Amino acid sequence: MTRRRARNLSPEERRLWSHVARHVKPMKGKMPPPEPEPDEEPAAPPARQVALKPAALPALPPQPKAPSLPPLAPVERKTLQALRRGRKDVDSVIDLHGMRQEEAHFALIGFLHRAQNSGHSVVLVITGKGGAAVSSGLYEERGVLRRIVPHWLRLPDLRSLVVGFEEASPQHGGSGALYVRLRRRRGAG
Repeated sequence: MTRRRARNLSPEERRLWSHVARHVKPMKGKMPPPEPEPDEEPAAPPARQVALKPAALPALPPQPKAPSLPPLAPVERKTLQALRRGRKDVDSVIDLHGMRQEEAHFALIGFLHRAQNSGHSVVLVITGKGGAAVSSGLYEERGVLRRIVPHWLRLPDLRSLVVGFEEASPQHGGSGALYVRLRRRRGAG
């Protein structure tokens, strides 16, 4: 078996590796690679690449940087305790059970927008628990809204409205309902 000869990295490859390595946490006892010294002369393209004529490349407009989505956070412990102990009421309630998925999705989006515009901070979304699954079909599912509403609340189009959500306490519907904490409206307060 012949040993392979180690190939040295080009200055461009070293710069690229250094850039990648800066964004990774090193393992215990390992040091990050040293920064490469900047070359005084511009790096020549590798000999294997063929230079394309400038006219052959279409001019792309610069991509605007998409605003980062705010992360979801759990509902604050004090708020949850106050809701569960009855010291705080939910600001508004929507009951989705009995609706079809598409109808429930549009109703939820409209409700959350209206609640935020009204200055509400915590709302209750009732999904229903779903009945017992009937064994008549292999793919029959019960409690579809109960499973899909949390997914909807995590989607980018609702992230600007929702801070976080938690399962409701038994007096508010338990596993068939969610407390949803809303973001403050921009320009309000």
